[in-house]
Amino acid sequence: MNGSTFNQLTIFHAIAREGSISKAANKLSMASPSVSNALKGLEKQLGLPLFTRTTRKIELTEAGRLLHQSTAELLTELDLAFESIGDLSQDPSGKVRITLPRFVYQYLFQTIYADFCREYPNIELEVSISDAAINILDEGYDLGIRFGDRVEEGMVARQLTPPMKEAFFASPEYIAQFGLPQSPEDLKRHKLIQYRFIASNQLAPLLLDNKGESLTVNMPHAMVVNDTSLMLDAALKGLGIGRMVAPMIQHYIDKGQLVPVLEDYWYPYAGLYVYFHQNTQKARRVRVLIDYLLTHQVFEH
Repeated sequence: MNGSTFNQLTIFHAIAREGSISKAANKLSMASPSVSNALKGLEKQLGLPLFTRTTRKIELTEAGRLLHQSTAELLTELDLAFESIGDLSQDPSGKVRITLPRFVYQYLFQTIYADFCREYPNIELEVSISDAAINILDEGYDLGIRFGDRVEEGMVARQLTPPMKEAFFASPEYIAQFGLPQSPEDLKRHKLIQYRFIASNQLAPLLLDNKGESLTVNMPHAMVVNDTSLMLDAALKGLGIGRMVAPMIQHYIDKGQLVPVLEDYWYPYAGLYVYFHQNTQKARRVRVLIDYLLTHQVFEH
């Protein structure tokens, strides 16, 4: 593969990732005509169109999808090989893209990212908060944080937290008015502050653990939210029973601002893991963030 083809493939992948020539040009700091000409050159070399174009969007053809799948890992490896050699003579620098759900940002990342940025001023940190299941290679991310059982196959994963449970909780005012549920059956007479995933638009299933067996419970809704801060606020204001991973609300329970509900039935989840492609950690800019996440004691609370 010559240098021209390598550049064309890099541009092709940027267009596929961004969904438009102009956005790819912006990401690559290139002029749009240059990006368009590079794509035309690659299509001419292959003798096949790689995208279908309409006035509204650009999508991969079958040939484009095949080329994308067969070259994505190769390009990543080449980029990282050059980068890792260059890393030997300089401080960590460049962009690091990470994806994580909002509750992970609130629970873990919010407490450390500013110190990381100050310690590594030449690294440009890009943080994407999303509850979607993201293929980090296809979407151009260097690493992600998810529950261990939700990490995509083929990734290297390093544990950040112990396993945790999904807590049920309510305010003392709510309990005083409506009583404390004593069994899963009692929940049907209470109201839930329900969570809806933004990416899938699906309601989060309500699961309880009955001595190792999963129970699904249907509860009336006090309200439906797509944000954990709103979930917590609504529970503190006595609107219903909230649900959230236990470490996020433990200090509210300790202060008496929230009351645990059916604690013996809280559903267990795997710990949180940082995950990445095996070659990604070779880049020093990525490796320092992985090490930072793994070594800071905030994750042990």
